[in-house]
Amino acid sequence: MEYSTNEMMAIRAARLIKDGDIVFVGTGLPMLAAMAAKQIHAPGAILFFETGGIDPILEEIPMCVSDPRVMYWTSLNSGLIEAFSIAAHRRLRTIALLGAAQIDRYGNLNSTCIGPYHRPKVRLPGSGGAGDVAALADAFIVFMRHEKRRFVEKLDYLTSVGWYQGRDSRRKLGLKRGGPIAVITDLGVFGFDEVTKEMYLAEYYPGISLEQIIENTGFEVDTSRAKETDPPTEEELKILREKVDPQRLIL
Repeated sequence: MEYSTNEMMAIRAARLIKDGDIVFVGTGLPMLAAMAAKQIHAPGAILFFETGGIDPILEEIPMCVSDPRVMYWTSLNSGLIEAFSIAAHRRLRTIALLGAAQIDRYGNLNSTCIGPYHRPKVRLPGSGGAGDVAALADAFIVFMRHEKRRFVEKLDYLTSVGWYQGRDSRRKLGLKRGGPIAVITDLGVFGFDEVTKEMYLAEYYPGISLEQIIENTGFEVDTSRAKETDPPTEEELKILREKVDPQRLIL
């Protein structure tokens, strides 16, 4: 069965969400992934948005996190303070779905600027709460378009901390939990080594070669553990297309 890159990315991320997770949802692909997970295998997942919508009934996919649809039949309509307090929940696993303009080998993210901070070539939207969530949540997943200019040796600005400088450096910052667990791109999926915390290629999509991934990554990456990703099933695609985003707003 044919599928698009966005469908592959959304389903692959959805598979990482567990039933009972508290999921911090961003705009775009994160919404697809979170809603798909809840429909497919994680009905007990609790979706929440930085604008304060907590556990809504999403009959249609929201256009953005400030869309009024994120407030429809919620367990609680709150605000920014309450939403970010949930990210620091100590009992249930909190997991965030984030994006960025740049990422380095340790999963640190830049969504602030391209070029020097005081004289940037491009000024980006900034953290938008991602910095707080990356620091507080139990885990986070990153969505990236796979280009060498995005997968860089050194960030132009560190907006959201990942594994910082590797090994136990995140813990030494006082961040006793959390960190990135996966990077989902349009070419494959990356994980992080348990000891060094460096990114490695875990999966490549059907039809994608290791050479393509190496050529589009701005730092040396281990590909020795890579395997081909299982494609979306017919049932997963049916739910994604008919129940999550039938209007094709994001797909």
